[in-house]
Amino acid sequence: MIVGIQWGDEGKGKIVDMLAQKYEVVARYQGGHNAGHTIVTGGKKLALHLIPSGVLNKDAINIIGGGVVVSPKALMNEVKDNGFDDLEGRLFVSDKAHMILNFHQEIDLARERLRGDKAIGTTGKGIGPAYSLKVERNGHRLGELRDVDKLCASLMNYFKNNRVYFEALKVNLPSEDELKKELREYARFLEPFLCDTTHLIWNELDKGRKVLLEGAQGTLLDIDHGTYPFVTSSSTISAGACTGLGINPKDIGKVIGIVKAYCTRVGNGPFPTEDEGEDGKTLGKNGHEFGTTTGRARRCGWFDAVACRYASRLNGCDELALMKLDVLDGFKKIKVCVAYEVDGKVTKDFPSSLDGVKPIYEEFDGWESLKGANRMEDLPKNALKYIKKIEELTGTKVSIISTGPDRDETIVLDK
Repeated sequence: MIVGIQWGDEGKGKIVDMLAQKYEVVARYQGGHNAGHTIVTGGKKLALHLIPSGVLNKDAINIIGGGVVVSPKALMNEVKDNGFDDLEGRLFVSDKAHMILNFHQEIDLARERLRGDKAIGTTGKGIGPAYSLKVERNGHRLGELRDVDKLCASLMNYFKNNRVYFEALKVNLPSEDELKKELREYARFLEPFLCDTTHLIWNELDKGRKVLLEGAQGTLLDIDHGTYPFVTSSSTISAGACTGLGINPKDIGKVIGIVKAYCTRVGNGPFPTEDEGEDGKTLGKNGHEFGTTTGRARRCGWFDAVACRYASRLNGCDELALMKLDVLDGFKKIKVCVAYEVDGKVTKDFPSSLDGVKPIYEEFDGWESLKGANRMEDLPKNALKYIKKIEELTGTKVSIISTGPDRDETIVLDK
């Protein structure tokens, strides 16, 4: 299992793509097209939002589980934009997954406008409203596309019963004919892919297939354990795979946490190690820190060992994959947050609220360049010291080190 350890954007796509070459099943279990996994191979860049990152392995099947909220329009565009014409029999989408339609996105954007300076900083993709309606038992599953007339009637009835709400938010609603036409298009597109993915993944596990679980976003955005309310609307931690795919905890074997060698965050919310000075700007520039989904510039800062240790324990991480170590090339000094100061007291525990938290840093000597390093012994001494310190502070071994964006720029350790 692959899970993000920070606020998302850790580089999960690259690691899933690399590992997926050896796996027979790759399954996505939560989130929606607010996620963005960038894969670079052979100098070519591929941006995935809903389709699991195992799509480049022609021998693997890819599963979008019931815990994902799916925009049929976004999925159609993703298939078209990437030129995927051979997905039938390789991509399977849960008929239990809830769908995102245009009105979900309009609700999302309207709510953000109303929050004003207290806006959460969502991607505006309709993820939150879709999950909200799911919990309210007013959502609609993809499997309902098998009877478009019935689905359309249900949606029109929902629009009618909530007319005042939609008018207050200035949400544009489709006519019955427009909606039916749109739903029929989605039904035609999704028909080859829809199935009961719970039984599918059970069958694959029973056959002894090698299964890779792909998380979206990051632990610190988890709806229960993240920096609430500046979080996403799903369970981003390893436990979320169980509910999102219909597997049990005993099914999950190795858990690999993906973590950047520094920290970034998109949108609003607390970020103790954010550096708004020149170092932060350099991290953003060197790391090309712009959101795969939104294009927004990411906030950048130093590695937070307190948060990483918390997230690693929460997910039961066996190992860490340390991403973008090369972005730290050229820094004379590199900071690591080793503890927090909260109300004048020092703590190494991650608190329920980050309000008023101040980072306590240790400084480490930097290095010139990691270019060309594809073995541990090729790494500069100070880079090795940095990796060792991260292992010590987080209590988790580093098993994979990314020294560049390409699939081949990766050091994999046998542990």
